[in-house]
Amino acid sequence: MTKKLFTPLVLSNNTLGNRIIVSPMCQYSAIDGLATDWHLAHYGQFAIGKVGAIIQEATAVSPEGRITYADLGIWSDEQIVKLKQITTFIKSQGCIPGIQLAHAGRKASCEKPWITRAQIAPREKNGWQTIAPTVIPFNQEDNPPKAMSQEDISDLINAFHSGAKRAVQAGYEIIELHGAHGYLLHQFLSPLTNQRTDRYGGSFENRIRLTLEIIEAVKSVLTTQSLWLRISATDWAEGGWTLEESIELAKIVHTKGVELIDVSTGGLVKHQQIKVKQNYQVPFAAAIKQQTNILVGAVGLIKTSTQAEEILEEGFADCILIGRELLRDPHFAMKAAHELGVDLAWANQYERGKETI
Repeated sequence: MTKKLFTPLVLSNNTLGNRIIVSPMCQYSAIDGLATDWHLAHYGQFAIGKVGAIIQEATAVSPEGRITYADLGIWSDEQIVKLKQITTFIKSQGCIPGIQLAHAGRKASCEKPWITRAQIAPREKNGWQTIAPTVIPFNQEDNPPKAMSQEDISDLINAFHSGAKRAVQAGYEIIELHGAHGYLLHQFLSPLTNQRTDRYGGSFENRIRLTLEIIEAVKSVLTTQSLWLRISATDWAEGGWTLEESIELAKIVHTKGVELIDVSTGGLVKHQQIKVKQNYQVPFAAAIKQQTNILVGAVGLIKTSTQAEEILEEGFADCILIGRELLRDPHFAMKAAHELGVDLAWANQYERGKETI
């Protein structure tokens, strides 16, 4: 019997061999935005493990857009060189390389999470002034962000445009825009963090304007690459961004050239109320899939092959993005195929180990 998880995912100009995708997960291991051998080994292991695609961690379109000083960047041509090496290896394993273009907004200028995760003040080493739609800090003790001017917004759009152009040069075949988890695009989408009174704030149409303008700018430099958008489908907070707005946004961005919505939730405000449990984010993906024509990815505490297969069989999503479970087992896809009775081709170098799984 055919298993949905191991059927190809057909995109407009490309096809993923299966529907297991590495979810973007920050490594905080770059130097001045430059990738290192850590990134080559980290992403290479997933490609060897036969996932369908890899979405590289949040990669900042400007130095000030990094969550931490150790984030990957794509604001300089110098950064293309190592990224090209990474995408070349990923492709050599029959896997599709993707990248998440991002700007952290008010959640930028932080310490690495295994140190403190706290925000670093602009006057301190490795710190800088953050920007946001409105002067509202994420944490009460944070340095307040600077409210973005029209010039700042124009610079941001240009940064995404240039970042996407470099991503294409580096060999990425999926370009995902980060509009989730409380980072800058999400900050514009939600009325909890966007209290502007100009054309970028207030109404739903105004709050989605920046995202649409960035989509247009990025789309203009793509050729055969697939454009994706990650969103938080709800803020889990009263008065915030809602599922209904997410559905409407999905419909609109689909007409603008976005091929897949990567559906996560939360991350915008400290007072969010999330009841975390198995599949807790899947209903949001399902609702968007059922009410739109766009491809949908599900994510969040998806740990087993049967769980992933059931989500697809029920029609709740078109693909599964997996994070932590792949950190625990980079060869999750190989194991999942065995558990589901699918004969998945392994790398020749690993074939001798296949019979023992």
